[in-house]
Amino acid sequence: MIKQVSMSIALSVAVVSTAAKANLDEVVTIATRSEAKVADVIGSVAVIDEQTLALVSHAHVQQALSRVAGINLHRGNGQEYLPAVRSPVLTGAGGCGGFLMQEDGIALRAAGFCNINELFEANTEMAQRIEVLRGTGTVLHGSNAMHGVVNVVTPEISQANILGVEVGANDYGRFKFQSGTQSLGMAASFTRDGGYRDDSSFGQQKVSLRHAYQGNGLEIDSGLTITNLNQETASFIEGLDAYKDDDLVKKNLNPEAYRDVRSARVWSRITKSEQNYELIVTPYVRYSKMDFLQHFLPGDPLEENGQRSLGVQVGYYRDIGENINVIAGFDAEMTDAYLKQSQDSPTQGSAFLQETIPEGKHYDYQVDATMAAPFIHLQWDINERLSLLGGLRFESMRYDYSNNMLAGRTKADGTACGRGGCRYSRPASGKDNFNNWSSNVGAQFKISDRQNAFMRLARGFRAPQATELYRLQRAQQITDLDSESVESLEIGISGSAQALNYKVAFYHMEKDHVIYRDSGYFNVSDGNTEHQGVELELDYVLNEQWSFGLSATEARHTYLNSTVLSGVNIRGNDIDTAPRRFSSARLTWAPTVQHNVELEWQSMGSYQLNPENLHQYEGHDLVHLRAGWIVSDTLRFYANVSNLTDENYAERADYTTFSQERYFPGTPRSLQVGVQWAW
Repeated sequence: MIKQVSMSIALSVAVVSTAAKANLDEVVTIATRSEAKVADVIGSVAVIDEQTLALVSHAHVQQALSRVAGINLHRGNGQEYLPAVRSPVLTGAGGCGGFLMQEDGIALRAAGFCNINELFEANTEMAQRIEVLRGTGTVLHGSNAMHGVVNVVTPEISQANILGVEVGANDYGRFKFQSGTQSLGMAASFTRDGGYRDDSSFGQQKVSLRHAYQGNGLEIDSGLTITNLNQETASFIEGLDAYKDDDLVKKNLNPEAYRDVRSARVWSRITKSEQNYELIVTPYVRYSKMDFLQHFLPGDPLEENGQRSLGVQVGYYRDIGENINVIAGFDAEMTDAYLKQSQDSPTQGSAFLQETIPEGKHYDYQVDATMAAPFIHLQWDINERLSLLGGLRFESMRYDYSNNMLAGRTKADGTACGRGGCRYSRPASGKDNFNNWSSNVGAQFKISDRQNAFMRLARGFRAPQATELYRLQRAQQITDLDSESVESLEIGISGSAQALNYKVAFYHMEKDHVIYRDSGYFNVSDGNTEHQGVELELDYVLNEQWSFGLSATEARHTYLNSTVLSGVNIRGNDIDTAPRRFSSARLTWAPTVQHNVELEWQSMGSYQLNPENLHQYEGHDLVHLRAGWIVSDTLRFYANVSNLTDENYAERADYTTFSQERYFPGTPRSLQVGVQWAW
């Protein structure tokens, strides 16, 4: 199937001959932490620019990222989501470790302490652009950059003043503000959403500041982002095709569930430039705190976690002659983190659950972590047509874990649970070290002035997350986990043919030492998976008024390890929650410079709900309508209709032995309108 789709895509690109020019001057920082033209980056990089972000005006970051091939975020309730970039949708304690999420080149969380929803801590609503690197990251990225990297770039300092107000269905409202002077800028958004389900509202506030200084041979660019989220969380609905029940989709079976999150990051990028080199030093400090009721677990335990970290990125950029560019650098980071889990009432349900999940404290631990990583990256422009790159990184991660409770599989007071013992197990205090190498080599060949072909080989890794090491269950008292690793091969072609801009990429990835919880509830690292696919992105200008855009993905993600579950050997099966195809197609009509209308069709293919491949979600198709009207130089109106055909669908579907099929139901048809003033 992949070969057939790949051939049809290649043919469609080859036969279209039209007439405009690719924006080869578009700048990104995601690959090297320094500005580079998209055309010069060897790999699959996509940019959601400021104009597109204004058009989408996303209430959830998934609405913007769904326009990029290879990305498939499954939206939960409120601001929650589960990520997928050239991967299945990854879940569990370490699922977030497969992706590196950044703001202004700084990871949102420390490497061993990621959060599955962490993009809600970035100011995507006011971003200047969002950059995406699909596939394994470069040697400047390190741990977690296995399947992809997302970098949110906050607005540069602007002297323009912008004020925006949005209102919409379900008591939705948002206020946006942006202002600046010659050296200081601010961008802020304040959102309130009543939610389309019972007891599912949220309030969110985000503020970003930027400051610029030049003097004494230095350029200093500094940033601060502060976010706050208070969310009432709606849970899954259960039962086969429950998302098709108009009454059930509005119900919230866990009205007591909530998530409160606060975060702050501050950084300064200090640049000293000379004729043949540039030194960039970026110190940063991060803080986050999150409390949430785990409504998806028996007993609804409360988790409280937080972290403080400080670090520095050092990059030395030097030209060796006219054709060789070298980046040598060093990353270092220290983190102080904690996690607590407690339950304030007895567990409801079966006698087994009541006996094995006690009231009181389950976990209380602290982890001090240090990370150090030197790296070197080299790019050699052999001639006007051929460029080569290579890089190497060594990263050392050290955890110092302190258990603040009694060790073992007991209640907080040390007494034993019935029915074989307590579910939650606390390892004794200790230390763990992980040393890893990453590397990449690549080549880009300029076929013509408008076409480039590239090839890239990369090796990435992620150290086990702290929760995988120290948040144990059942009889497990210690882990013996290896770092996950991935080997990736990517081949692609990009270019333009007058009115057509396109990019096609083929990839094959294999992951070893995949960490998961086995049937005995032990955290182990003996999984193996394979990921392969083809991605197409194109933009085609039909005429002065009409244009067309497409982002299409055909992929297969499979288990390579021979594991028997419910009598089924899962080797060769599709990984659960891994659709083989999904796409976004967009038709835009701009009758005048002041007016534009976009119709977007999103298609989600079917996918398996469990590793045994015995249960399936059928997929869905959605249509969204967006329109904008520039009234004057200072005034703009816009409106968005999501799910225009009012389709019954699931944002996420899965299957568990206890609850059978369960779903996060999709949002019914909803209208959002806005007005923006600039002066």
